[in-house]
Formats: sequence, structure tokens, C-alpha cells
Amino acid sequence: MDDESRYQAVHSRDARFDGEFFLAVKTTGIYCRPSCPAVTPKRRNARFYPSAAAAQGAGFRACRRCRPDAAPGSAEWNVRADLVGRAVRLIGDGVVDREGVAGLAHRLGYSSRQVHRQLTQELGAGPIALARAQRAHTARVLLRTTDMPVTGIAFAAGFASVRQFNDTMREIYAATPSGLRVRKGPRRSGAGIPLRLAHRGPYAAREIFGFLQRRAVPGVEEVLGAPGSRLYRRTLRLPYGTGVAEVREPRPAGGRQGAWLDCRLHLTDLRDLATAVQRVRRLFDLDADPYAVAERLGADPLLRPLVAARPGLRSPGAADGDELAVRAVLGRQVTVAAAVRLGADLVAAYGKPLPAPDGGLTHLFPDPGTLADAALDGLGMPDTRKRALRATATALADGAVRLDPGADRDQAAEALLELPGIGPWTAGYVRMRALGDPDVFLPGDAGVRHGLAALGAEPGAAEAWRPWRSYALHHLWQAAADPAPGPRATAPDRKDT
Repeated sequence: MDDESRYQAVHSRDARFDGEFFLAVKTTGIYCRPSCPAVTPKRRNARFYPSAAAAQGAGFRACRRCRPDAAPGSAEWNVRADLVGRAVRLIGDGVVDREGVAGLAHRLGYSSRQVHRQLTQELGAGPIALARAQRAHTARVLLRTTDMPVTGIAFAAGFASVRQFNDTMREIYAATPSGLRVRKGPRRSGAGIPLRLAHRGPYAAREIFGFLQRRAVPGVEEVLGAPGSRLYRRTLRLPYGTGVAEVREPRPAGGRQGAWLDCRLHLTDLRDLATAVQRVRRLFDLDADPYAVAERLGADPLLRPLVAARPGLRSPGAADGDELAVRAVLGRQVTVAAAVRLGADLVAAYGKPLPAPDGGLTHLFPDPGTLADAALDGLGMPDTRKRALRATATALADGAVRLDPGADRDQAAEALLELPGIGPWTAGYVRMRALGDPDVFLPGDAGVRHGLAALGAEPGAAEAWRPWRSYALHHLWQAAADPAPGPRATAPDRKDT
């Protein structure tokens, strides 16, 4: 896009571009998301920035009406596998706050200077400014949803001092922390931190919650309620502590659905808030661009009926990459139900118990270090799979395989394939979900084969679906699980070759 097309998007209040760029108004000193309902400024007064941090760095403060800092993230940074995309994902996971710019650069394998230069070139802000913008947003959430003292919020959000916190909040929001805490109504009831996690475009909630429900491992995950009003809950292992995330399936009102998912986070340490939010967003694929996906896949005559039947279908990621890799090994050459039973047995035997059960949630998923030395007796697995599980856990524990948000996707897949018992299905499934790769296809998967056969297509047809083959894969799987809108297929959707 150029600035003229961006201005047209603002003029039409096009929510498709929320988070993709930001509008700043020279005469008011305010920056907004493109869909802001405020009066469109004159073209000569409009400025455009690729990130909220860039707008803040140019001296603009956030609009109180459209809350641009709460817009969904740009889909570009999740799609891209280059230095900038990896850096943005790591900053979102809180690496700069925990390890500094030097730690970020070390994880990426570049110098701090190179990382700063490339981020500034593409996002208009360096890693410190991007992390600062995220800290400010975290602090605003805590101010509006908790009764914590302001001093406690400053350090929970990652600020080094109360003075730095006060100065930043005044600069970005033109208000003191105490002023941001003022609310017009009573606080929402219930424990935990209530959030609205924004997404762009349609969201196929029924299919996404169904996908997660079929794969929910007892003890670590549970899904309560009936379709249309389900509550997904899971435990989280986080850098400073543990947490429980609850995400509500949206119920359309009057034929329309809000552009967010209601979420509540229960954290033992509030410094984990930003990290927990990003991990839930990745799990539910909330930063995707469904318009770009539908434009590409819907143009194919084979997929067009499936895309039309399920607008906004996402490719769910993972809350924990290491956990997903272990679960992928458990799911080799077995049905989803069998993989869930194995996962539950593994959790019961080796998971870390919560201090107290929280409903059906009792454990954290076993960490790789524990599984690397585990006997794995009594789990009902063949010895070959036990060896594959131990080898995978050992590689994750010693860093030979990295599945954090900034991992190099090609290197991770190659390292996985070098492990005993890991084939193309497992490596591809991990790459798709743990690393958020939007362009993975699994031709050896049984459900995919049956879906392609029902469409009258050969595996080579998937080449036309780049760069969104992961989404095409989910369309085939959903058609197999619920054949009414699409092709009928009954085979399990997990098979390694």
C-alpha cells in the first residue's frame, strides 16, 4: 500500500487494516487505527506509521476512542520467517523485558545493531521502543481491570522505575496512571484479569473451538459447555510463574459477532501478562488476515465451496511449542482420541501438579527436561515411540531444537527430522502449529488424502494454495470432521509417514 491507498482505507473506516498500519493526525497529535469512527482528517494532516511504537516515537498519543494499542497485530509479522518477523514475535513474548536487546539479538543470531537497524527500517521503531509500547499497553490493562497499587502495576508491566512508568503513560495516553484508572461503571466481576482479544475479519469460532476440544488433554485442558457457548480452559507455564487461561466461544448477537474473544487470565505473577496474552493469541491465531487467505484459497475452484462454508477459518497455533512437539510425537500414526488418552496418561505420570486443582485443570504439561530422563513405563506406547519421545524431549531440553516464537522454521524442521522416529508428518505438524507457519501441507495425512479424493484433486493441487496451505489443510480437516458443507471423509487426521 502507498499513503494514498492507506488514506482511502481510513476514509472508508476499513477494519481490515486495523493493526496493519496506524493513522496519526498532525493537528490533534493523536494516532488511531484505520477504522476509528472519528471524523476523517484532511489528507494534508494525515501521517501513516507501520507500528504503534513508531507513532508514539513521533510524538503522537493514543486515541481514547478507538484504542489503537489494542488492535490485532499485523499478520505480516506472523507470516514472515525473516529476522524482522522473528524479532517481532520474540518482543511480543517479552524477551526484551526479560533479557534485554542483547538477549534478543543472541536468540536471533545477529548483532544488536543489525536487529535495531532492520526493525527501525521496517517498523519505524527499534526493539526498545516496541517493548516500551507493549509495556504501556500492559499497564493500561492492569490499571483498568485490577485494583493493584500503581507502583505494583509499574513493575508488573516491566518498567524499571515508577518515574519511567509515569512519564511513559503521560506521553502515550496524555493521562496519569491514576487518571487512566477512572471507570464509568463497576468493574467486571470474577477473579483474574478480563480481556478482549481483538481479531480482524470473520472468525470461525465453532470450528476452532471444536478443533481444540477434540484435542484437549485432560488435566492440562478442558472445554466446558455446549457448542455455541463453550469455555476453553488450559494451564500455562510462563517465565515468572504459572497461569490459567479461559477463552469464551463468542455467541453471535443479532447475526453479528464482536471482533474479539473474551478471555480471562489467572496468573501467579502479573509480570507474565503480556507473554500470556501473546501465547493465547497464537493458540487461537488471532493475528491472521482472513481476507488475504480467502482471496487466495477462494479463487481456487476446488476449495471455493469450503472457504465459502467456513469464513474466517483459522490455523490454531500452540500455547507452548515444546508441549506441542511432544504431543505431536504421541499422535504419530494414531487417532486423535488415542493421542489424547496418551497425553492424559503422560500428564498424570510426569506433569507438575498445580498447588490446588482448578476445576478439571490439575497439572502443567511435563517439561522436556523431565521427559528426557523419564522411564515412560505404563503408557501403552511401543518402544520406538518412547525412543522418539525421549529424543525429542532431550533435543528440546538442551536447545538442539528450538521452538520459541523467534525460532528459525527451516532450521527447526531440519533438526526435528534428524531425530529418530520423526518423519515428515510430525515435523510439518510441529512447524505449522508450534511455529505458526501458514504454508505447511501434509500430503501423507489420512484426512488430507480423503479430503483431496472427495474434491477430485491430487496432492499437487496444493501448490496453487501457497502461501496459505496450512489454512487449506484445516479446510480439508474440517470437511472430514463435519462433512455437511464439504467432502465426506472419515479417516483420522493424524498419520506420520
